[in-house]
Amino acid sequence: MMSQATVTLWRPVGPKELELIEASGMREFPPRLPDQPIFYPVLTEAYATQIARDWNVPASGSGFVTRFDVLKSFLDRYRVEHAGSRAHLEYWIPAEDLADFTRAIVGQIQVTATFGKETAG
Repeated sequence: MMSQATVTLWRPVGPKELELIEASGMREFPPRLPDQPIFYPVLTEAYATQIARDWNVPASGSGFVTRFDVLKSFLDRYRVEHAGSRAHLEYWIPAEDLADFTRAIVGQIQVTATFGKETAG
């Protein structure tokens, strides 16, 4: 069986989103809330770390960096977007496409870094 090409992506999350990811067996991201029309996975661990540390920690007390692989054939439908500097690259996945995105994840979602009051991150 031939393996399909994948792209490694990262997503910074807060504690509530991480709980929902854990409840899925580390296999899917939760549906977007009504005020969240876009899902933003990012292309580098450094960018995810910056968001988890600098945004999630002040907003919710802790932040986490997740890493996961997605089928390249799925991501080919979307452009890589610049969100500020050239180092801030992300995909903009419409909320209505998130279930398809989740099905395109190969393997499990992994937590690669933790930041917050209870951690030394």
